Order: sequence, then C-alpha cells, then structure tokens
Amino acid sequence: MLWVKAFHIVFVASWFAGLFYLPRIFVNLAMVDPGSISERERLLLMARKLLRFTTLLMVPALGLGMWLWLGYGIGWGPQAGWMHAKLALVLLVLVYHHLCMRHLRHFEAGQEHHSHMWFRWFNELPVLLMVAVVVLVVVKPF
Repeated sequence: MLWVKAFHIVFVASWFAGLFYLPRIFVNLAMVDPGSISERERLLLMARKLLRFTTLLMVPALGLGMWLWLGYGIGWGPQAGWMHAKLALVLLVLVYHHLCMRHLRHFEAGQEHHSHMWFRWFNELPVLLMVAVVVLVVVKPF
C-alpha cells in the first residue's frame, strides 16, 4: 500500500504542477500584442504540450487514488467525512482541468476575452484546492 500511496502523491504533485503553470501561460497569452504572431504561437505550443502532459499525469493520479480508496479502504468508515470532502474537491480540480482545456481552445480560436488579471486570479484556484485537500488528508478534521 505504501508504494501505491507514494506514487499517488508523486502523480498528484506532478499534475498540480501543470495546473499551476498552465494558467500562467494564459496570463502571458492574454498580454501578447495582437501583432506578435510568433510569440502567440510559441505560447500556444507550450500550453498545448503542457496540457497534454498534465492530462497524462492526471490519469495515474486518479487511478492510484481510486486504488487506495476502493482497494485498500482508505477513507471508509464512520470517521470518513474528510474523504467525502476530499472527493468533492477532486471533482472541482477535474472541473478546473476541464476549464483549462476550454480556455486553451478559446485562445487557439482567438475567442478568449478574459484579461491577464482575470487569469492571474484563475491561477490561484489550484493552490487553494491543493491546500484544502492536503489539510483534509493529513488533519482529517471530520
């Protein structure tokens, strides 16, 4: 079980690293001068590659988490309210990941209208979600 847990943590940390950096690329894309096509294309290429890599990291993170939950019974029982809250937050992280894909498609189509300041705030959401998940898993407040 400890091997599964260790690799789950590694893949979750790697997944979140991508979710931390991808919106930062969106900040830069939102600031690109309309005439700077090469800079825009370079940032779009970076965002595409990072999103693809981040999505690949998400799959084992979720799979290993399911293995810990269903296979080893972590988070079951009467004192497992923390697990329900954690699963709800994981769903929010999946929604955030999906929103990143959507924003990238909008940038590629030239239809993204959010400002760089909006993306700076959007960039803070995965940090808050990760902090909440870690607190729930470590402290198990309920």
